[in-house]
Amino acid sequence: MALLEWKKDGWRNFPAAQQPEYPDGNLFKQALIEVEKLPPLVFSGEVEKLKSEIAEAGAGKRFILHGGDCAERFIDCNSAAIVNKIKILLQMSVLLTHGLHHSVVRIGRIAGQYAKPRSSPTETIGGVVLQSYKGDNVNGIEPDVALRVPDPGRMVKSYFYSSATLNFVRAMIDGGYADLHHPYTWNLYNIEKSPRWNEYKKRVDSLLDAIRFMETFGGLNSESLGRIDFFTSHEGLLLGYEEAMTRKSPLNGKYYNLGAHMLWIGERTRQLDGAHVEYFRGIGNPVGIKIGPKIAPEELTDLVAKLNPSDEPGRITLITRMGVEKVDTSLPPLISAVKKAGQAVTWSCDPMHGNTITVGEGDLARKTRDFNSILEELRRAFAIHTSAGSTLAGVHFEMTGDDVTECIGGSQELTHLDLQKNYETYVDPRLNYHQALEMAFLIISVLKDS
Repeated sequence: MALLEWKKDGWRNFPAAQQPEYPDGNLFKQALIEVEKLPPLVFSGEVEKLKSEIAEAGAGKRFILHGGDCAERFIDCNSAAIVNKIKILLQMSVLLTHGLHHSVVRIGRIAGQYAKPRSSPTETIGGVVLQSYKGDNVNGIEPDVALRVPDPGRMVKSYFYSSATLNFVRAMIDGGYADLHHPYTWNLYNIEKSPRWNEYKKRVDSLLDAIRFMETFGGLNSESLGRIDFFTSHEGLLLGYEEAMTRKSPLNGKYYNLGAHMLWIGERTRQLDGAHVEYFRGIGNPVGIKIGPKIAPEELTDLVAKLNPSDEPGRITLITRMGVEKVDTSLPPLISAVKKAGQAVTWSCDPMHGNTITVGEGDLARKTRDFNSILEELRRAFAIHTSAGSTLAGVHFEMTGDDVTECIGGSQELTHLDLQKNYETYVDPRLNYHQALEMAFLIISVLKDS
């Protein structure tokens, strides 16, 4: 059946999952009108550049590092928090570039990741039933009945917080923060206990020696060392907001969501006949699709075909989130189906979401993830792709540059008893600075062994 002509508000004619129920429809409309009048946050030329780099990653010529907060918080729009997020992404990307001998595509879950889908519309805190917290651009985290009511004015706030964050990130990079001469005073003290410490130290020393050697013989210059590309992304969950950020490009007449370079559809909103897929099929951005173990091979190929009927390379990134217990049985049939359909996709692995567990009870319950399970799913995913003649082109992490205690394991040997020390996430647990840096070292080892 032929698809209807796409319109940026056409999604409204389809069932839309995970959308907030705003008590005042007029305030909702006014907020969207206000957002639609504001300037775009990114430019369509940048979006196309990212798409071409994702296509090259899918062909094995680059590697994608995609990471950042589970859900950004308005209170984290400050210089210290943003610097820490960018620092860990830059350090990981330099390690991966040096270790894998591939250019790294850096995509941050930043400057717009303010909404989160939830498995239940309500939660109970202190005996009080509340609407679930769905991100700072929907409602407040405080356990207050009134603050949990969705507020459309928060979408306008999220635009300005996103703009401020992106402006600072651009200024940091343009101002030389990414220069390899000074930001790599590696914070390695907490991974000195790792049994692989000698390997880690040797790799960092080798990296710095290589930079000095190339500069001595004129192979590098200070300006080139400070120039990098950095792209933003978020889950395209709130369709009203995403519609308001959708603009027609003067360069080619295509529609783009100019609130981010890349957006993704979540596991809970990827229904083939749903509003999210309808919206996403018409924008020119690269699109990620989170896929878990429940998706059937034919459902996946139908989804890819609908979102990318022209089979444009770099358009679709399949981000698998199977869990260590299911990746061996769930991933191979999907790879086989996509290969058989001859579809151009780029594969990435999110080893975080399928490995979430809960420890404790009641108000003391904490979500966490085990470092070893995260690493093992990655290891198996790389091996499965290699065996299938496919390319796992990237990784997708929820992580932070701060010293939080949200995931257990790693060189710090965190246990569930440590979670209470500095558990800051509003939704899902993130790798901390040291765990994320160690993960980069280990990804290099996994790929060199595969």
